[in-house]
Amino acid sequence: MMSLRVLVLDAQLSSRKLKVASLGALGTRAVYQASHCDKAMAILRQVDGVDIVVCELNNDTLARFDFLLAAARDGLVSAVVLCSALAPQLHRALERINLFARISLAGVVGPDAPVQQWHLILTHYIRRKTMSHTLPAILFKLPTEYEVRQGLAAGQFNAWFQPKFDLRREALCGVEALVRWEHPSRGVLLPRDFLSAVLAYDLIDDMFKQVFSQGLDLLDALGQGGRHLEVAFNLHASQLASFDLPSYVEAALIERKLPGSAVSFEIAQNGLLDMSLATMASLLRLKGLGCGLSIDDFGVGFSSLTLLCQLPFNQLKLDASLVEELSDENSRAMLATSVALSRAVGMSLMVEGVSSQAIQDTVIAMGGTFAQGFHLAKPMTAKRLLHWLGSTAPAVE
Repeated sequence: MMSLRVLVLDAQLSSRKLKVASLGALGTRAVYQASHCDKAMAILRQVDGVDIVVCELNNDTLARFDFLLAAARDGLVSAVVLCSALAPQLHRALERINLFARISLAGVVGPDAPVQQWHLILTHYIRRKTMSHTLPAILFKLPTEYEVRQGLAAGQFNAWFQPKFDLRREALCGVEALVRWEHPSRGVLLPRDFLSAVLAYDLIDDMFKQVFSQGLDLLDALGQGGRHLEVAFNLHASQLASFDLPSYVEAALIERKLPGSAVSFEIAQNGLLDMSLATMASLLRLKGLGCGLSIDDFGVGFSSLTLLCQLPFNQLKLDASLVEELSDENSRAMLATSVALSRAVGMSLMVEGVSSQAIQDTVIAMGGTFAQGFHLAKPMTAKRLLHWLGSTAPAVE
């Protein structure tokens, strides 16, 4: 954290001081503060720019965006953390900032984000910044709207499936559908290469429908072979508020003669903050259909006991970053706490990022049951998955 320089833009003195104190406690090299955009711009020019602007959104949101765009255009900032209590359906608009300026969205936090959340955001920013200097520049070239629409029309967005395991029973318990863009000239692209563009061009629902259909195709194929697995799909929280997802899912399941329990949906926990009534209604309707609901990226953002106890989720997914170094006391404590918490609230815990036998053994020893990761099985196409199931895969739970 020592090398980072951060500017906090917040009109409220008490809130601004809290953010500055949190960043200072993490050993940030320099933390500047401003109460309005003009002062913030003057500071940026005076200090020749910063790494991150922490920007509180209020009734003057458009002016804040104009400031951020101008600062990025002049090369005075590379990333922004937005502090916002806006409803999840507006987060899609916030993410468009990646398109309109040379600036990345490092995170969106609530008004009372704890120090631990700031630590994770800054750590992930440093990690991404380091990777950007080592990976080929072509991976970070944002596709145009025409390219995305053409790719969707040509069926280039395809579901790959990563198996999930019950470690104690040594059995397969499901698969997660992960979208890949099989680009004709750039090869197979991961979501990090195109998801911000899909969101910005408001094509996330179109992409989801294609991936969902492919997942149901897999379920049909599995059923014909006498196998029954749950397929999990990722959702952006805004889809729950702006798209009649439950009706679409119900109609598709009825058409395929599949039960709701055949599918589950994973939603990142930060997208569930300050949710609208429409989002809550969609979650309840999906639960009513028998679908599974999982809180994704658990442990790397704002975690609320109220959120866990009041919403109709049945699974937590522990983020991969939290099990990378289980020799570290803090990482082990996070895993142990997550295991205990999931049991206390009556949810299963899926541990992501099991990349070695040592991590797998530690997860089992500390009470973890369900897991996925490259050590267990890598994502694969439906065709390869079916072949794998018929040859080397463990028994289905």
